[in-house]
Amino acid sequence: MNTPLTRISQKKRFKRSAVIPAMIVMLLLLMILATAVGAVYVPFGQVVKVILKKAGLLVSANTTQNQESIIFLMRLPRVIVAALAGAALATCGSVMQGMFRNPMADPGILGVSSGAGLGAVTAIALGLSSQGYFLALFASVGAITAVGIIYVLSVRGGKIPTLTLILSGIAVSTFIGAITQLVLVNSNDYEVNTFIFWTMGGLNGMMWQQVKLIILPVVVLIAILATFARDLNILLLGEEEAQSLGLDPSKTRKLLLLLTSLTTAVAISVCGPVSFIGLIVPHILRLLVGPDHRILIPASAVGGAIFLVCCDIVARIPPSGEIGVGIVTSLLGAPYFLYLLIKARKEGAVI
Repeated sequence: MNTPLTRISQKKRFKRSAVIPAMIVMLLLLMILATAVGAVYVPFGQVVKVILKKAGLLVSANTTQNQESIIFLMRLPRVIVAALAGAALATCGSVMQGMFRNPMADPGILGVSSGAGLGAVTAIALGLSSQGYFLALFASVGAITAVGIIYVLSVRGGKIPTLTLILSGIAVSTFIGAITQLVLVNSNDYEVNTFIFWTMGGLNGMMWQQVKLIILPVVVLIAILATFARDLNILLLGEEEAQSLGLDPSKTRKLLLLLTSLTTAVAISVCGPVSFIGLIVPHILRLLVGPDHRILIPASAVGGAIFLVCCDIVARIPPSGEIGVGIVTSLLGAPYFLYLLIKARKEGAVI
C-alpha cells in the first residue's frame, strides 16, 4: 500500500541514491580543475580538449605541445593516483567503521602505515627506491605483515575485541617505528630525505607507471569490499542478531580485515601514509546517505576521491610552494578527530 509514510521513505531513498551521481559529476569537474592548476596554469577548456584528444574523441585541438605534455604526462597521472588512493582509503574507513560499529575506526589503527613505512625504508636502504614497483611491493608486504602480527595478538577465541586490537596496534606500530628509526640512523642523507618525503604523503612525480601499478588492485578490491555491504549491515545489528541470521561475525571480520589491510597498503605504498581520509569521509557521508553500506561504500569511494583531489589542489597552491598532501589531510583531519572525541564524550559514548 502506497501510504504517506511509504512515499516519504521512497523520497528519502531517492535523495540518497541521487547523492552518488552528483558526487561523480563533482569529482570529474574537480579532476579537470586539478589538472589545470599548478605552477603553469592551463585554461579549463584546454585541459578538456587535451584529454579528449588523447582519448581519441577529438581529432584536432587548438593546444600546444607544451600544454599537452604538462597535462597528459605530469598532472593527469597525479590526479588519477590521488582519486584512486582517496577512494581506497575512504572505502576501507567505511568498512572498518561498520565492522567495529565505531565511527572512530580508521585503517591507521591496524598498523598499516607503520608497516608500510618499514617496508618503504627497507626498499630505500637497499637502493630500490628509484624502482616504483619495488617500493610499492616492499611497503605492501610490510603493511600486511604488521596487520598479521596485530591480528595474532588481538584474536581471542575466534573474536577480535576492539580495545585489544587498538592497543595491539599501538604497541606493534611503536615497535616497528623503532626499527624504522634504527634503519634510518644507519642510512645516508639521500635515503633519509627520500623516506621523509614519502612519509609526507607526496603526490609529486606521479606518472603513468604509478597509475598502472594501483588502478587494477584498487578497483578490484573496492568492488570486492562492496559485495560485503549486506554482511556489514547485519554486523550493525550485533553479534547475536548476526549469528541468528546465518552470518559468522568472526570469520567475516577476519576476511574484511585482510581486504581492508591489502587495499590500504596498495594505496599508501604509492602515495605515502595519507592520514584521516578513512575517518573523515565515511563519517560525513554516513550523515548524508545513512548507514546502509550498499550506498555508503560507493559514496565513500567517490567522496574519498573528491577529498584527496581537493587536498592535492590545496597542496599545490600555497604561497611558499608545493607541500605534501599528507600535511593538508592531517591539518584538516586532526581538528575533526578532536571534534568527534569531544562530541562522543559529551554524549557519553564508548569509543
